[in-house]
Amino acid sequence: MGQATNDIKLWEDFKKGEKYALSHIYYQYANLLYRYGRKITSDEELIKDTIQDLFFDLMRMRSKLGDTDHIYFYLIKAMRRRLLQNINLAAKNQKQDKETKTHPLNIVYSFEDEWILKEELTEKEEVVRKGLAKLSPKQREILYYRFTCDFEYDKICEIMPMKYDSARKMVFRALKTLREHLSETTLVLFVLRIALI
Repeated sequence: MGQATNDIKLWEDFKKGEKYALSHIYYQYANLLYRYGRKITSDEELIKDTIQDLFFDLMRMRSKLGDTDHIYFYLIKAMRRRLLQNINLAAKNQKQDKETKTHPLNIVYSFEDEWILKEELTEKEEVVRKGLAKLSPKQREILYYRFTCDFEYDKICEIMPMKYDSARKMVFRALKTLREHLSETTLVLFVLRIALI
């Protein structure tokens, strides 16, 4: 039985109210959603509240939910939308300026967090850091979905949202920008590393 088939059955059982399905989905994906949230904001409480609200709404609305053959994608898409809403609401409550209404996602890769803890970066780490700094927040985000989450372009277009050709061009341009700053070997190691996060 393939992953898509497993997800279809699990999601159908969840929508029918099977208790095992909710537990399985929560324990399989809650930590992944938390790690995803940490790439967007450092506000841990906001992330936890968002995950809790997301699962509460899923339970409340489960009989009306659509079908899916890719639960992780479904949850990431819902998490992104809800987390942005919560970030904007928090900013509004703090009476920050209007620019926060279009809060750009600035994906932080986990190895960047590791660099913060180090006093000195190796030469390769410094090169990769500088290469990443050349990417726009949208380019960093799309590389995350394409290589870390392994989402196809049609899925990415649903999350971000954008046209299929635009998504492909953005990934191409982001990799081109990295290629201009990284050697081929370093670029390959970078792509492999973000794919394993």
